[in-house]
Amino acid sequence: MSKFVSFVIHQAYVKVDEKGTEAAAATAVGMILTSMGTTFRADHPFIFIIQEKETGNILFMGRVTDPTK
Repeated sequence: MSKFVSFVIHQAYVKVDEKGTEAAAATAVGMILTSMGTTFRADHPFIFIIQEKETGNILFMGRVTDPTK
């Protein structure tokens, strides 16, 4: 069985006034199990990008320099 992310919802709240700053955030992730899928073996350094599907906006970008950690 393989796990796949089916949805991610993130909500953030920031309030700034003369008394100070208040911030909170919450994230929910839905997973599905399937027997189909391809294998991704991360046995060498790589760069990844998470993109919004409709606009193509880059949401996160990162790199893995040592996948054994």
